[in-house]
Amino acid sequence: FVEKRRGFSRVVLGRSALYFDMYEEKLAKHNMPIELKYLSVIESGLRPQVKSRAGALGLWQFMYRTGRMMGLKENSYIDERMDPEKSTEAACKYLKSLYNMFGDWELALAAYNSGPGNVRKAIRRSGYKKHFWEVYTYLPRETRSYVPQYVAMVYTMKYAHEHNFDLENNLRFALDYNTVMIDRYAHLEALGDQMNVCLDDIKILNPGLIRDAVPDMDKAYPLK
Repeated sequence: FVEKRRGFSRVVLGRSALYFDMYEEKLAKHNMPIELKYLSVIESGLRPQVKSRAGALGLWQFMYRTGRMMGLKENSYIDERMDPEKSTEAACKYLKSLYNMFGDWELALAAYNSGPGNVRKAIRRSGYKKHFWEVYTYLPRETRSYVPQYVAMVYTMKYAHEHNFDLENNLRFALDYNTVMIDRYAHLEALGDQMNVCLDDIKILNPGLIRDAVPDMDKAYPLK
């Protein structure tokens, strides 16, 4: 990440200005390690609309079933797996549940990647060892590299300055915004015209909206 994938690291350092303050607030609320914010970098490169070949979606790469289990809604207008705040709240709850299941953060991260069933199987095959490196050889190949990649990204982001990354332009990704509660169907372009806000900026701030519209919902939608 500091040499061969330096370009990627430079981009995510910039994107971190969009999300890390919110991540830290959510993690603190759940009394979880603040370094877990870097997991989203490994999952999505901090791109809220990225979709994996397996169908995982969003900053935290939730599969459809896991997202539904964690309370993330999806319909023809909205997919909350792409909503930064709601998906981060769901990721905190899911990671916390995995930690409570295994009692070890590295195993919780392994379970986030491959599912708790694969981690239980690895624990059983290892003779019921309780730490990631003790069950390492029994985990799926992708998961064996996943946790070390996460550790490497924590290092890269924390010590970016020592590796001569330019941190001066991080805020170029950030947008100042207010939130408007929309309680009926509304097209984003029409709203943008009325509020003198660029449609592209509205879409960047609201990646959970699949179409360029706010649907008619039971509750008002918080449009950024």
